[in-house]
Amino acid sequence: MSDHPAPAPLPLLLIVDDDPLIVDSLKYFLGKEFVIVSAVTRGEALQRLEQQEPKPVAALVDLGLPPLPHRPDEGFALISELLARVPDIRIVVLSGQNDAANARHARVLGAADFVAKPADPRHLLGLLRQLLAVGKETAGVPETPAAADALLIGASAPMQKLRLQLRQYANAPFPVLIEGESGSGKELVANALHHLSERTGRPYFALNCAAIAPSLVEPTLFGHAKGAFTGATGARAGYFEDAADGTLFLDEIGELPLDLQPKLLRVLENGEYQRVGETQSRTSRTRVIAATNRDLKKEVREGRFRADLYHRLSVFTVAVPPVRELGDDRLLLLDHFRNEFARQFAVAPFTLSDAARQRWLDYAFPGNVRELRNIVIRLTTKHPAAAIGREELEDELDEGETPAAAPRMELPEEPAAFDTLALDHLRAMGSLGAQGDFSLDRQLRQWERAYINAAQQLAQGNLSQAAKLLGVNRTTLYNRIETLSRNDSRTDS
Repeated sequence: MSDHPAPAPLPLLLIVDDDPLIVDSLKYFLGKEFVIVSAVTRGEALQRLEQQEPKPVAALVDLGLPPLPHRPDEGFALISELLARVPDIRIVVLSGQNDAANARHARVLGAADFVAKPADPRHLLGLLRQLLAVGKETAGVPETPAAADALLIGASAPMQKLRLQLRQYANAPFPVLIEGESGSGKELVANALHHLSERTGRPYFALNCAAIAPSLVEPTLFGHAKGAFTGATGARAGYFEDAADGTLFLDEIGELPLDLQPKLLRVLENGEYQRVGETQSRTSRTRVIAATNRDLKKEVREGRFRADLYHRLSVFTVAVPPVRELGDDRLLLLDHFRNEFARQFAVAPFTLSDAARQRWLDYAFPGNVRELRNIVIRLTTKHPAAAIGREELEDELDEGETPAAAPRMELPEEPAAFDTLALDHLRAMGSLGAQGDFSLDRQLRQWERAYINAAQQLAQGNLSQAAKLLGVNRTTLYNRIETLSRNDSRTDS
Protein backbone atom coordinates (compact mmCIF):
# COMPACT_ATOMS: atom_id res chain seq x y z
CA MET A 1 0.00 0.00 0.00
CA SER A 2 1.46 3.36 -1.08
CA ASP A 3 2.17 6.10 1.46
CA HIS A 4 1.89 8.75 -1.23
CA PRO A 5 -1.35 10.77 -1.18
CA ALA A 6 -3.59 10.48 -4.22
CA PRO A 7 -3.05 13.30 -6.73
CA ALA A 8 -5.58 16.11 -6.62
CA PRO A 9 -8.26 15.80 -9.33
CA LEU A 10 -7.73 18.01 -12.35
CA PRO A 11 -9.96 21.11 -12.59
CA LEU A 12 -12.75 21.15 -15.16
CA LEU A 13 -12.51 23.37 -18.26
CA LEU A 14 -15.51 24.06 -20.52
CA ILE A 15 -14.77 24.77 -24.20
CA VAL A 16 -17.63 26.12 -26.33
CA ASP A 17 -16.76 26.33 -30.03
CA ASP A 18 -18.34 25.02 -33.23
CA ASP A 19 -14.99 24.31 -34.92
CA PRO A 20 -14.05 20.66 -34.17
CA LEU A 21 -10.42 21.19 -35.23
CA ILE A 22 -9.96 24.00 -32.68
CA VAL A 23 -11.66 21.97 -29.94
CA ASP A 24 -9.52 18.89 -30.63
CA SER A 25 -6.34 20.98 -30.68
CA LEU A 26 -7.18 22.64 -27.36
CA LYS A 27 -8.05 19.29 -25.80
CA TYR A 28 -4.64 17.97 -26.85
CA PHE A 29 -2.66 20.94 -25.49
CA LEU A 30 -4.70 21.64 -22.35
CA GLY A 31 -5.73 18.08 -21.44
CA LYS A 32 -2.73 17.50 -19.16
CA GLU A 33 -3.88 20.19 -16.73
CA PHE A 34 -7.67 20.12 -17.15
CA VAL A 35 -10.54 17.71 -17.54
CA ILE A 36 -12.17 19.14 -20.65
CA VAL A 37 -15.86 19.20 -21.52
CA SER A 38 -16.88 20.68 -24.87
CA ALA A 39 -20.06 21.99 -26.45
CA VAL A 40 -21.02 23.45 -29.84
CA THR A 41 -23.99 25.67 -28.95
CA ARG A 42 -25.10 27.83 -26.02
CA GLY A 43 -27.90 25.39 -25.16
CA GLU A 44 -25.56 22.42 -25.21
CA ALA A 45 -23.06 24.28 -23.01
CA LEU A 46 -25.73 25.01 -20.38
CA GLN A 47 -26.86 21.38 -20.50
CA ARG A 48 -23.26 20.22 -19.93
CA LEU A 49 -22.98 22.67 -17.05
CA GLU A 50 -26.02 21.19 -15.30
CA GLN A 51 -24.56 17.69 -15.62
CA GLN A 52 -21.14 18.53 -14.22
CA GLU A 53 -20.25 18.35 -10.55
CA PRO A 54 -18.02 19.98 -9.49
CA LYS A 55 -18.60 22.89 -11.84
CA PRO A 56 -16.01 24.14 -14.35
CA VAL A 57 -13.42 26.55 -12.95
CA ALA A 58 -12.89 28.17 -16.35
CA ALA A 59 -14.42 28.38 -19.83
CA LEU A 60 -13.16 29.18 -23.31
CA VAL A 61 -16.09 30.66 -25.23
CA ASP A 62 -16.39 31.48 -28.91
CA LEU A 63 -18.68 34.45 -29.58
CA GLY A 64 -19.96 33.28 -32.96
CA LEU A 65 -22.00 30.21 -32.07
CA PRO A 66 -24.84 28.49 -33.96
CA PRO A 67 -27.48 29.44 -34.95
CA LEU A 68 -25.83 32.89 -35.40
CA PRO A 69 -22.18 32.02 -36.16
CA HIS A 70 -21.47 35.38 -37.80
CA ARG A 71 -22.77 37.46 -34.88
CA PRO A 72 -21.62 37.65 -31.25
CA ASP A 73 -25.11 37.44 -29.70
CA GLU A 74 -24.99 33.78 -28.63
CA GLY A 75 -21.54 34.15 -27.10
CA PHE A 76 -22.56 37.28 -25.20
CA ALA A 77 -25.64 35.53 -23.83
CA LEU A 78 -23.58 32.51 -22.77
CA ILE A 79 -21.12 34.67 -20.81
CA SER A 80 -23.98 36.12 -18.73
CA GLU A 81 -25.60 32.71 -18.22
CA LEU A 82 -22.36 31.00 -17.16
CA LEU A 83 -21.65 33.70 -14.58
CA ALA A 84 -25.23 33.55 -13.28
CA ARG A 85 -24.81 29.83 -12.65
CA VAL A 86 -21.14 29.75 -11.59
CA PRO A 87 -20.18 33.23 -10.33
CA ASP A 88 -16.50 32.32 -9.79
CA ILE A 89 -15.91 30.84 -13.26
CA ARG A 90 -13.09 32.47 -15.25
CA ILE A 91 -14.21 33.08 -18.84
CA VAL A 92 -11.81 33.71 -21.71
CA VAL A 93 -13.44 34.69 -24.98
CA LEU A 94 -11.72 32.87 -27.84
CA SER A 95 -13.11 34.38 -31.00
CA GLY A 96 -12.41 34.96 -34.66
CA GLN A 97 -14.53 38.10 -34.37
CA ASN A 98 -11.52 40.22 -33.48
CA ASP A 99 -13.53 43.39 -33.04
CA ALA A 100 -12.44 45.77 -30.29
CA ALA A 101 -16.05 46.65 -29.44
CA ASN A 102 -16.94 42.97 -29.04
CA ALA A 103 -13.90 42.41 -26.84
CA ARG A 104 -14.79 45.33 -24.59
CA HIS A 105 -18.42 44.27 -24.30
CA ALA A 106 -17.46 40.68 -23.47
CA ARG A 107 -15.37 42.06 -20.61
CA VAL A 108 -18.24 44.22 -19.38
CA LEU A 109 -20.45 41.12 -19.24
CA GLY A 110 -17.83 39.47 -17.02
CA ALA A 111 -15.30 37.75 -19.28
CA ALA A 112 -11.83 37.87 -17.75
CA ASP A 113 -10.05 38.32 -21.08
CA PHE A 114 -10.38 38.17 -24.87
CA VAL A 115 -8.03 36.22 -27.15
CA ALA A 116 -8.31 36.44 -30.93
CA LYS A 117 -8.08 33.34 -33.10
CA PRO A 118 -5.81 31.71 -34.03
CA ALA A 119 -4.62 31.48 -30.42
CA ASP A 120 -1.32 30.06 -29.21
CA PRO A 121 -2.27 27.19 -26.84
CA ARG A 122 0.78 27.94 -24.68
CA HIS A 123 -0.41 31.51 -24.25
CA LEU A 124 -3.89 30.24 -23.36
CA LEU A 125 -2.48 27.82 -20.80
CA GLY A 126 -0.44 30.59 -19.16
CA LEU A 127 -3.46 32.88 -19.13
CA LEU A 128 -5.68 30.22 -17.53
CA ARG A 129 -3.04 29.48 -14.89
CA GLN A 130 -2.80 33.14 -14.03
CA LEU A 131 -6.57 33.66 -13.86
CA LEU A 132 -7.07 30.64 -11.62
CA ALA A 133 -4.32 31.84 -9.30
CA VAL A 134 -6.34 34.97 -8.54
CA GLY A 135 -8.36 34.80 -5.30
CA LYS A 136 -12.14 34.72 -5.30
CA GLU A 137 -14.14 37.92 -5.40
CA THR A 138 -15.25 37.60 -1.77
CA ALA A 139 -11.59 37.64 -0.65
CA GLY A 140 -12.21 35.04 2.04
CA VAL A 141 -14.56 34.79 4.98
CA PRO A 142 -14.37 37.62 7.53
CA GLU A 143 -13.63 36.48 11.07
CA THR A 144 -15.10 39.46 12.94
CA PRO A 145 -17.91 41.99 12.41
CA ALA A 146 -15.25 44.67 11.88
CA ALA A 147 -13.64 42.57 9.14
CA ALA A 148 -17.04 42.02 7.52
CA ASP A 149 -17.72 45.74 7.53
CA ALA A 150 -14.27 46.45 6.07
CA LEU A 151 -15.03 44.25 3.04
CA LEU A 152 -17.58 46.85 1.93
CA ILE A 153 -15.20 49.35 0.40
CA GLY A 154 -16.27 52.97 0.01
CA ALA A 155 -17.12 56.18 1.83
CA SER A 156 -19.80 57.52 -0.54
CA ALA A 157 -23.34 58.24 0.63
CA PRO A 158 -24.76 55.05 -1.03
CA MET A 159 -22.14 52.91 0.73
CA GLN A 160 -22.76 54.59 4.07
CA LYS A 161 -26.48 53.94 3.65
CA LEU A 162 -25.77 50.29 2.82
CA ARG A 163 -23.60 49.83 5.93
CA LEU A 164 -26.26 51.44 8.11
CA GLN A 165 -28.96 49.13 6.74
CA LEU A 166 -26.81 46.04 7.32
CA ARG A 167 -26.18 47.01 10.95
CA GLN A 168 -29.90 47.67 11.46
CA TYR A 169 -31.04 44.38 9.91
CA ALA A 170 -28.18 42.08 11.01
CA ASN A 171 -29.76 40.65 14.16
CA ALA A 172 -33.39 40.65 13.08
CA PRO A 173 -34.72 37.09 12.55
CA PHE A 174 -36.59 38.06 9.39
CA PRO A 175 -35.52 37.45 5.79
CA VAL A 176 -33.57 40.07 3.84
CA LEU A 177 -33.88 40.60 0.08
CA ILE A 178 -30.73 41.98 -1.55
CA GLU A 179 -31.37 43.70 -4.88
CA GLY A 180 -28.71 44.90 -7.28
CA GLU A 181 -27.35 44.73 -10.80
CA SER A 182 -25.24 41.86 -12.04
CA GLY A 183 -21.67 42.10 -10.76
CA SER A 184 -22.45 44.60 -8.00
CA GLY A 185 -21.39 42.36 -5.10
CA LYS A 186 -24.64 40.98 -3.68
CA GLU A 187 -22.96 37.81 -2.37
CA LEU A 188 -20.39 39.91 -0.52
CA VAL A 189 -23.22 41.90 1.08
CA ALA A 190 -24.97 38.69 2.18
CA ASN A 191 -21.71 37.42 3.67
CA ALA A 192 -21.22 40.69 5.55
CA LEU A 193 -24.82 40.63 6.80
CA HIS A 194 -24.28 37.17 8.31
CA HIS A 195 -20.96 38.08 9.95
CA LEU A 196 -22.32 41.34 11.36
CA SER A 197 -25.05 39.36 13.13
CA GLU A 198 -25.04 37.25 16.29
CA ARG A 199 -25.10 34.20 13.99
CA THR A 200 -21.53 34.87 12.86
CA GLY A 201 -20.15 31.75 14.54
CA ARG A 202 -22.89 29.53 13.15
CA PRO A 203 -23.15 27.83 9.73
CA TYR A 204 -23.41 29.87 6.55
CA PHE A 205 -24.59 28.11 3.40
CA ALA A 206 -25.10 29.58 -0.06
CA LEU A 207 -27.09 28.18 -2.98
CA ASN A 208 -27.25 29.76 -6.42
CA CYS A 209 -30.76 28.91 -7.64
CA ALA A 210 -29.67 29.38 -11.27
CA ALA A 211 -26.70 27.02 -10.95
CA ILE A 212 -28.63 23.84 -10.24
CA ALA A 213 -31.08 21.78 -12.28
CA PRO A 214 -34.70 22.61 -11.31
CA SER A 215 -35.35 18.96 -10.37
CA LEU A 216 -32.51 19.06 -7.83
CA VAL A 217 -33.43 22.30 -6.07
CA GLU A 218 -35.96 20.72 -3.68
CA PRO A 219 -33.74 17.84 -2.43
CA THR A 220 -30.80 20.23 -2.18
CA LEU A 221 -32.76 22.65 0.02
CA PHE A 222 -34.84 20.21 2.06
CA GLY A 223 -33.00 16.88 1.82
CA HIS A 224 -34.38 13.53 0.73
CA ALA A 225 -35.18 10.04 2.01
CA LYS A 226 -33.49 6.89 0.72
CA GLY A 227 -35.13 5.85 -2.55
CA ALA A 228 -37.00 9.14 -2.95
CA PHE A 229 -35.86 9.30 -6.57
CA THR A 230 -33.49 7.54 -8.95
CA GLY A 231 -29.98 7.81 -7.54
CA ALA A 232 -31.06 8.51 -3.95
CA THR A 233 -29.11 5.57 -2.49
CA GLY A 234 -29.29 6.97 1.03
CA ALA A 235 -31.03 9.60 3.11
CA ARG A 236 -29.48 13.03 3.02
CA ALA A 237 -29.98 16.32 4.84
CA GLY A 238 -30.63 19.52 2.88
CA TYR A 239 -29.31 23.04 3.27
CA PHE A 240 -32.06 24.06 5.70
CA GLU A 241 -31.09 21.23 8.01
CA ASP A 242 -27.33 21.74 7.64
CA ALA A 243 -27.58 25.50 8.18
CA ALA A 244 -29.38 24.84 11.50
CA ASP A 245 -29.69 28.17 13.31
CA GLY A 246 -27.21 29.91 11.00
CA THR A 247 -27.82 31.62 7.65
CA LEU A 248 -28.88 30.33 4.24
CA PHE A 249 -28.15 32.61 1.28
CA LEU A 250 -30.32 31.99 -1.79
CA ASP A 251 -28.76 33.77 -4.75
CA GLU A 252 -30.69 34.37 -7.98
CA ILE A 253 -33.95 33.75 -6.09
CA GLY A 254 -35.91 34.81 -9.19
CA GLU A 255 -34.86 31.50 -10.78
CA LEU A 256 -36.56 29.42 -8.08
CA PRO A 257 -39.07 27.06 -9.81
CA LEU A 258 -42.66 28.26 -9.41
CA ASP A 259 -43.87 24.90 -8.07
CA LEU A 260 -41.26 25.01 -5.29
CA GLN A 261 -42.07 28.53 -4.12
CA PRO A 262 -44.98 27.49 -1.80
CA LYS A 263 -42.61 25.14 0.07
CA LEU A 264 -40.08 27.93 0.62
CA LEU A 265 -42.93 30.18 1.76
CA ARG A 266 -43.98 27.55 4.32
CA VAL A 267 -40.46 27.44 5.82
CA LEU A 268 -40.33 31.22 6.02
CA GLU A 269 -43.75 31.44 7.69
CA ASN A 270 -43.57 28.68 10.29
CA GLY A 271 -40.20 26.96 9.90
CA GLU A 272 -41.72 23.68 8.69
CA TYR A 273 -40.47 21.57 5.78
CA GLN A 274 -40.25 17.93 4.71
CA ARG A 275 -37.49 15.96 3.09
CA VAL A 276 -38.38 14.68 -0.38
CA GLY A 277 -39.97 11.24 0.05
CA GLU A 278 -40.89 11.75 3.72
CA THR A 279 -44.14 12.69 5.44
CA GLN A 280 -42.50 13.72 8.71
CA SER A 281 -42.34 17.50 9.22
CA ARG A 282 -39.07 19.04 10.35
CA THR A 283 -38.38 22.47 11.77
CA SER A 284 -35.79 25.02 10.67
CA ARG A 285 -34.48 28.03 12.57
CA THR A 286 -32.34 29.19 9.64
CA ARG A 287 -32.29 32.87 8.71
CA VAL A 288 -32.79 33.32 4.95
CA ILE A 289 -31.09 35.99 2.86
CA ALA A 290 -32.07 36.13 -0.82
CA ALA A 291 -30.64 38.09 -3.72
CA THR A 292 -31.73 38.96 -7.24
CA ASN A 293 -30.78 41.18 -10.16
CA ARG A 294 -34.33 40.92 -11.51
CA ASP A 295 -37.27 43.21 -10.88
CA LEU A 296 -39.25 40.79 -8.69
CA LYS A 297 -42.28 43.09 -8.63
CA LYS A 298 -42.45 42.76 -12.40
CA GLU A 299 -41.95 39.00 -12.10
CA VAL A 300 -44.94 38.92 -9.72
CA ARG A 301 -47.09 40.95 -12.13
CA GLU A 302 -46.24 38.60 -14.98
CA GLY A 303 -47.01 35.48 -12.94
CA ARG A 304 -43.47 34.12 -12.64
CA PHE A 305 -43.03 34.75 -8.92
CA ARG A 306 -45.54 34.39 -6.10
CA ALA A 307 -46.67 37.68 -4.55
CA ASP A 308 -46.91 36.17 -1.04
CA LEU A 309 -43.36 34.81 -1.26
CA TYR A 310 -42.07 38.15 -2.51
CA HIS A 311 -43.65 40.01 0.41
CA ARG A 312 -42.29 37.45 2.88
CA LEU A 313 -38.76 37.64 1.48
CA SER A 314 -38.73 41.43 1.34
CA VAL A 315 -39.49 42.14 5.01
CA PHE A 316 -36.18 44.01 4.79
CA THR A 317 -34.81 45.07 1.40
CA VAL A 318 -31.24 46.15 0.75
CA ALA A 319 -30.26 47.79 -2.54
CA VAL A 320 -26.62 47.34 -3.54
CA PRO A 321 -25.60 50.50 -5.43
CA PRO A 322 -24.12 50.17 -8.92
CA VAL A 323 -20.54 51.39 -9.32
CA ARG A 324 -21.65 54.36 -11.44
CA GLU A 325 -23.29 55.86 -8.33
CA LEU A 326 -20.22 55.52 -6.09
CA GLY A 327 -18.27 58.63 -7.14
CA ASP A 328 -14.73 58.65 -5.74
CA ASP A 329 -15.25 55.19 -4.28
CA ARG A 330 -14.14 54.00 -7.72
CA LEU A 331 -10.64 55.14 -6.77
CA LEU A 332 -10.81 53.29 -3.44
CA LEU A 333 -11.85 50.13 -5.29
CA LEU A 334 -9.00 50.70 -7.74
CA ASP A 335 -6.48 50.98 -4.90
CA HIS A 336 -7.86 47.91 -3.13
CA PHE A 337 -7.74 45.59 -6.14
CA ARG A 338 -4.51 47.05 -7.52
CA ASN A 339 -2.64 46.37 -4.28
CA GLU A 340 -4.25 42.95 -3.84
CA PHE A 341 -3.35 41.67 -7.32
CA ALA A 342 0.11 43.23 -7.33
CA ARG A 343 0.74 41.25 -4.13
CA GLN A 344 -0.68 38.04 -5.62
CA PHE A 345 1.33 38.39 -8.84
CA ALA A 346 4.47 39.53 -6.93
CA VAL A 347 4.87 42.67 -9.06
CA ALA A 348 4.91 46.39 -8.39
CA PRO A 349 1.46 48.00 -8.87
CA PHE A 350 0.73 50.16 -11.91
CA THR A 351 -0.20 53.83 -11.62
CA LEU A 352 -2.60 56.00 -13.61
CA SER A 353 -1.73 59.33 -15.20
CA ASP A 354 -3.91 62.30 -14.25
CA ALA A 355 -5.85 61.95 -17.53
CA ALA A 356 -6.34 58.20 -17.03
CA ARG A 357 -7.40 58.76 -13.43
CA GLN A 358 -10.05 61.24 -14.56
CA ARG A 359 -11.20 58.81 -17.25
CA TRP A 360 -11.53 56.14 -14.55
CA LEU A 361 -13.79 58.47 -12.57
CA ASP A 362 -15.88 59.33 -15.64
CA TYR A 363 -16.45 55.71 -16.69
CA ALA A 364 -19.78 54.17 -15.65
CA PHE A 365 -18.56 50.55 -15.20
CA PRO A 366 -21.75 48.95 -16.57
CA GLY A 367 -20.41 45.55 -15.43
CA ASN A 368 -20.03 46.95 -11.89
CA VAL A 369 -17.43 45.62 -9.42
CA ARG A 370 -16.86 42.45 -11.45
CA GLU A 371 -15.87 44.54 -14.48
CA LEU A 372 -13.73 46.92 -12.41
CA ARG A 373 -11.93 44.01 -10.78
CA ASN A 374 -11.23 42.30 -14.12
CA ILE A 375 -9.87 45.54 -15.59
CA VAL A 376 -7.43 45.83 -12.68
CA ILE A 377 -6.33 42.20 -13.16
CA ARG A 378 -5.60 42.82 -16.85
CA LEU A 379 -3.78 46.10 -16.21
CA THR A 380 -1.68 44.46 -13.49
CA THR A 381 -0.79 41.64 -15.89
CA LYS A 382 -0.03 43.82 -18.91
CA HIS A 383 1.54 46.87 -17.24
CA PRO A 384 3.23 45.92 -13.95
CA ALA A 385 4.96 48.90 -12.31
CA ALA A 386 4.06 51.06 -15.33
CA ALA A 387 2.46 54.49 -15.54
CA ILE A 388 -0.72 53.94 -17.57
CA GLY A 389 -2.01 56.75 -19.77
CA ARG A 390 -5.53 57.39 -20.98
CA GLU A 391 -4.99 55.50 -24.27
CA GLU A 392 -3.95 52.25 -22.57
CA LEU A 393 -6.88 52.53 -20.18
CA GLU A 394 -9.34 53.29 -22.99
CA ASP A 395 -8.59 49.89 -24.55
CA GLU A 396 -10.21 48.23 -21.53
CA LEU A 397 -13.44 50.27 -21.45
CA ASP A 398 -16.72 49.53 -23.23
CA GLU A 399 -17.54 52.78 -24.96
CA GLY A 400 -17.42 52.56 -28.76
CA GLU A 401 -16.70 55.37 -31.15
CA THR A 402 -19.59 57.19 -32.81
CA PRO A 403 -19.11 57.59 -36.59
CA ALA A 404 -19.42 61.14 -37.87
CA ALA A 405 -22.33 60.18 -40.10
CA ALA A 406 -24.23 58.06 -37.59
CA PRO A 407 -27.79 57.37 -38.72
CA ARG A 408 -30.51 59.22 -36.86
CA MET A 409 -33.84 57.80 -35.77
CA GLU A 410 -36.83 60.01 -36.24
CA LEU A 411 -38.89 59.86 -33.06
CA PRO A 412 -42.12 61.75 -32.37
CA GLU A 413 -41.24 65.05 -30.68
CA GLU A 414 -44.52 65.56 -28.82
CA PRO A 415 -45.95 63.20 -26.19
CA ALA A 416 -49.33 64.08 -27.68
CA ALA A 417 -48.46 61.97 -30.72
CA PHE A 418 -48.21 58.89 -28.50
CA ASP A 419 -51.35 59.91 -26.58
CA THR A 420 -53.35 60.13 -29.82
CA LEU A 421 -52.00 56.80 -31.04
CA ALA A 422 -52.89 55.06 -27.76
CA LEU A 423 -56.35 56.71 -27.71
CA ASP A 424 -57.12 55.59 -31.28
CA HIS A 425 -55.92 52.06 -30.50
CA LEU A 426 -58.07 51.67 -27.38
CA ARG A 427 -61.11 53.16 -29.13
CA ALA A 428 -60.68 50.64 -31.92
CA MET A 429 -60.40 47.83 -29.38
CA GLY A 430 -63.60 49.03 -27.72
CA SER A 431 -65.54 49.21 -30.95
CA LEU A 432 -64.50 45.62 -31.70
CA GLY A 433 -65.54 44.44 -28.23
CA ALA A 434 -62.01 43.18 -27.59
CA GLN A 435 -61.09 45.08 -24.41
CA GLY A 436 -60.42 41.84 -22.55
CA ASP A 437 -57.71 40.89 -25.05
CA PHE A 438 -55.64 44.01 -24.40
CA SER A 439 -52.52 43.75 -22.21
CA LEU A 440 -50.51 46.87 -21.38
CA ASP A 441 -47.39 44.81 -20.59
CA ARG A 442 -47.63 42.97 -23.91
CA GLN A 443 -48.20 46.20 -25.81
CA LEU A 444 -45.21 47.89 -24.18
CA ARG A 445 -43.04 44.90 -25.03
CA GLN A 446 -44.17 45.14 -28.65
CA TRP A 447 -43.23 48.84 -28.78
CA GLU A 448 -39.86 48.11 -27.17
CA ARG A 449 -39.18 45.28 -29.60
CA ALA A 450 -40.14 47.48 -32.56
CA TYR A 451 -37.76 50.29 -31.54
CA ILE A 452 -34.91 47.86 -30.84
CA ASN A 453 -35.39 46.18 -34.23
CA ALA A 454 -35.52 49.56 -35.97
CA ALA A 455 -32.34 50.73 -34.22
CA GLN A 456 -30.51 47.53 -35.18
CA GLN A 457 -31.57 47.93 -38.80
CA LEU A 458 -30.43 51.54 -38.92
CA ALA A 459 -27.14 50.60 -37.25
CA GLN A 460 -26.71 47.66 -39.65
CA GLY A 461 -26.49 45.19 -36.77
CA ASN A 462 -23.90 47.15 -34.76
CA LEU A 463 -25.11 46.81 -31.16
CA SER A 464 -23.06 49.75 -29.88
CA GLN A 465 -24.56 52.04 -32.53
CA ALA A 466 -28.07 50.75 -31.86
CA ALA A 467 -27.62 51.49 -28.15
CA LYS A 468 -26.52 55.06 -28.92
CA LEU A 469 -29.54 55.59 -31.14
CA LEU A 470 -31.82 54.46 -28.32
CA GLY A 471 -29.98 56.47 -25.66
CA VAL A 472 -29.03 53.47 -23.50
CA ASN A 473 -25.83 51.66 -22.58
CA ARG A 474 -24.90 48.70 -24.79
CA THR A 475 -25.16 46.32 -21.82
CA THR A 476 -28.65 47.65 -21.02
CA LEU A 477 -29.75 47.11 -24.61
CA TYR A 478 -28.38 43.58 -24.65
CA ASN A 479 -30.15 42.75 -21.37
CA ARG A 480 -33.45 44.07 -22.80
CA ILE A 481 -33.04 41.95 -25.92
CA GLU A 482 -32.44 38.92 -23.70
CA THR A 483 -35.52 39.71 -21.59
CA LEU A 484 -37.71 40.03 -24.68
CA SER A 485 -36.32 36.75 -25.97
CA ARG A 486 -37.12 34.99 -22.68
CA ASN A 487 -40.66 36.40 -22.72
CA ASP A 488 -41.12 35.15 -26.29
CA SER A 489 -39.88 31.68 -25.29
CA ARG A 490 -42.30 31.54 -22.35
CA THR A 491 -45.18 32.65 -24.58
CA ASP A 492 -44.33 29.97 -27.15
CA SER A 493 -44.20 27.27 -24.53
